[in-house]
Amino acid sequence: MTLTPPEIARAFADACHAELDALKPGNVHRFAAGHGMETAHFEAAAAASAPWIGAAGLSAGQRIAGAVDAALAAAGLNTNLGIVLLCAPLAQAALAPRPAPLRERLALVLAALDVQDAHDAFGAIARANPGGLGDEPAADARAPAQIPLGAAMALAAHRDMIARQYAGGFAEVFAIGVPPLHGAPLAPARLEDVFLAFLAGHPDSHIARKFGPDAAEAVRAEAEVVRHEIEGLSQQARHGRLLAFDARLKAGGRNPGTSADLTVASCFAAQLLAAEAAQAQAQA
Repeated sequence: MTLTPPEIARAFADACHAELDALKPGNVHRFAAGHGMETAHFEAAAAASAPWIGAAGLSAGQRIAGAVDAALAAAGLNTNLGIVLLCAPLAQAALAPRPAPLRERLALVLAALDVQDAHDAFGAIARANPGGLGDEPAADARAPAQIPLGAAMALAAHRDMIARQYAGGFAEVFAIGVPPLHGAPLAPARLEDVFLAFLAGHPDSHIARKFGPDAAEAVRAEAEVVRHEIEGLSQQARHGRLLAFDARLKAGGRNPGTSADLTVASCFAAQLLAAEAAQAQAQA
């Protein structure tokens, strides 16, 4: 058995909503808006994108294009491009026949991405953010696709953590994001820890694109300090430190959007793994 399209769509929507319940410094969350956006924008985008993420019979590129366009129409601005780019291949793998484990099926999905997938994804990227994937002509979302989507992502992998997941089999998602969520993938405190692990472990790609690598590294270093400061604190004290960090980042316009996207993808993957394990146990 495989998970059904409604089950996958629900897991995607649940991941998007759970991420909003986590206090992620510099991002939009239930404790504070920011960057001209509120949680309602993200909720509308998640609801509109979910059916496309879980739909049967679509290619990865079609899944990306449909989900991004639906989100743009519902929210009126780009809120979830990175989330969709990460979650579409995971959903594609979840829909693939078993018994191979999810991560092995994901590797097959990523290896099979073709030029049409790139065409569909590039169109969605251009509509959401005309900056494209980078400066390489073969991987510019403003131009017609010339190479498969996986190859295009590989060209950007050295500077973009979303592209790096495509090139590396979602290594960081499965190594950093999924393990802390085992048994409670929707728990806000665990998602906060996952977000901080990504932010402290790698300069955020979104900040680097907007403000440069030095600014991204400065935020990474501060996140590492804050991550250690909140260890063992009560929830009230913990949230006080996180809100102070949140205010500093937003005052400077720093939005660690890629770290948030990776957090949602980790939550989605953890739910898919848990659902598949439950199915296997029920069939045993």
